[in-house]
Amino acid sequence: MSLETDLADAKTKLEKGLAQLTHEFKAIRTGRATTAIVDHIQVEAYGSFMALSACASVTVPEATQLLIKPWDKTMLKHIEKAISEANIGLTPQSDGSAIRLNLPPLSTERRKQLVGQAKEATEKAKVTMRNARRDAIKAIETKGKADKLPEDAVKKTTEKISDLLKQSEAKAEAMLKEKSDDIMNF
Repeated sequence: MSLETDLADAKTKLEKGLAQLTHEFKAIRTGRATTAIVDHIQVEAYGSFMALSACASVTVPEATQLLIKPWDKTMLKHIEKAISEANIGLTPQSDGSAIRLNLPPLSTERRKQLVGQAKEATEKAKVTMRNARRDAIKAIETKGKADKLPEDAVKKTTEKISDLLKQSEAKAEAMLKEKSDDIMNF
């Protein structure tokens, strides 16, 4: 592997850290209903577990409501149980053919808690990205010594990786600010 390959590999790992942060932000609710709130829920169906979206349609009929219509009506009780056990803070309301999840308005205290969750997820992503940088720099320095590569090439590559980390952290902070504003203002 060349130094450019190591640099590209580090960039990919940093991008994965940002993608994971985006995924975690989707699960943190704002005042608006979004299908991402129930994306992670697994339903016991036909002897195995499957994603909720694989056994029901999930729609947002109103800004503060989710509507879950199972493909098979016999799955209604299983879906209701899975939602209750998922501990998402919403009580499923069944009408016999569909389940509604009404999102109550967020209190100021709850909004601050959600912003705290977003900050925690951002810090976790930053730690992951810093670890990726550390591992990449360690690999490059080891390779530089083993292959007797020029020190300036190794140093330049490690500086590029550090610059990539700074850019990724700045993107993470921008994402946090956007999510925090969304939580506090909707």
